[in-house]
Amino acid sequence: MSDIYESAANSLGLFNSPCLTKVELRVACKGISDRDTLSKPDPCVVIKMQSHGQWLEVDRTEVIRSCLNPTFSKVFTLDFYFEEVQRLRYELYDISSSHNGMREADCLGAMECTLGQIVSQRKFTKALLKQGNTVGKSSIMITTEELTGNNDYVELSFSARKLDDKDFFSKSDPFLEIYRVNDDNTQQLVHRTETIMNNLNPAWKTFKTSLNSLCSGDHERILKVAIDFTASNGDPRNSCSLHYIHPYQPNEYLKALVAVGEICQDYDSDKMFPAFGFGARIPPDFKVSHDFAVNFNEDNPECAGIQGVVEAYQNCLPKIQLYGPTNIAPIIQKVANFASEEMHTKEAMQYFILLILTDGVITDMADTREAIVHASHLPMSVIIVGVGNADFTDMEMLDGDDGILRSPKGEPVLRDIVQFVPFRNFKHASPAALAKSVLAEVPNQVVDYYNSKGIKPKCPSEYESSRTFGH
Repeated sequence: MSDIYESAANSLGLFNSPCLTKVELRVACKGISDRDTLSKPDPCVVIKMQSHGQWLEVDRTEVIRSCLNPTFSKVFTLDFYFEEVQRLRYELYDISSSHNGMREADCLGAMECTLGQIVSQRKFTKALLKQGNTVGKSSIMITTEELTGNNDYVELSFSARKLDDKDFFSKSDPFLEIYRVNDDNTQQLVHRTETIMNNLNPAWKTFKTSLNSLCSGDHERILKVAIDFTASNGDPRNSCSLHYIHPYQPNEYLKALVAVGEICQDYDSDKMFPAFGFGARIPPDFKVSHDFAVNFNEDNPECAGIQGVVEAYQNCLPKIQLYGPTNIAPIIQKVANFASEEMHTKEAMQYFILLILTDGVITDMADTREAIVHASHLPMSVIIVGVGNADFTDMEMLDGDDGILRSPKGEPVLRDIVQFVPFRNFKHASPAALAKSVLAEVPNQVVDYYNSKGIKPKCPSEYESSRTFGH
């Protein structure tokens, strides 16, 4: 029994008469209205009991992030008195991460009933009333179960190994849910673990649960275990997401893109930039792609200026499903194909810079190393900006500053073409500081390539006339 319930029970005078029985209540909601167009609500339910005309809080559920149909794992244990009318009130709140506790939370609806009504029906469903007692589309379902005399508890611990990677730019963020299979073959959520970020080999915290909750005291009852994978970037409509599009402030991806892109675009004659995404399900069939055009025009993926890339990115996000795994070899190979074609032209004067923005650990390291070794022979450089707080050890290895990068077959890079910078090191610095660090090695990489090919720079007038002639 929680401290808050014990305090409330004392205030309500529930310990003054002999208890008839104890019951467990579980809560779920459906069809919560999405009041914020930019993000889904973060629901929490507060249960109150009436005493002397006043509502006193008994307990509350956990907060579930970005969910319109939450099933809460919190279990309420109440004393049920058959001969008394025990009035309950359930209040549903949106506990946004920007709110300072319950006082600033938005009330999404409320429902009043008696404990006797819930116990008699076992599964009690009722519409939530909005302010003004108007009936909304959302509803609340209370499931109840009478506890037996078995007071035993079990202590459980779970871990997993080599989980599938479902994220867009990083490893999965798994949590575990345990369901009890009831006599009617329905499933009842018993426990939900904490979420472990960026981990394919998680070990969740040990927890205790009563045998009544776990299996109704029946040691032979079947349990189901399920692991849920959540994209670490999160729903772009959620303010917690790295891809969140704020109406007034750029997210970290946009900050990095603009800081680096605005420097690079001064050295591009036509200011047209092909932009690609990877690790997402894209329309119309929503198959996973690792090299799709952000403007959805595969024949012409170019965007007009960095502003055009920003607009294509913002228009793309609502139309795709963030997924995974984080494979970057395909996009390196795609740009390498462009560079290879340029190398075999008569002029061979175009140099390609691939800017990769990612928040996590890549999952195709062997293929990526192979692609970089191949690309080191071509007129191109690769800049990787790490967004967020993930482990970027593999990215730093690709940089090659601490040693020569080799392919899985042992072939070394012809020249160092990769520069990696974690954005978090420049979070509070000026965009110029980030651009300077990211682009520091590019001039030497360009010079090294053309020197190795014996190609001398042309004067501007000679270069312009050759380009005109080429068209």
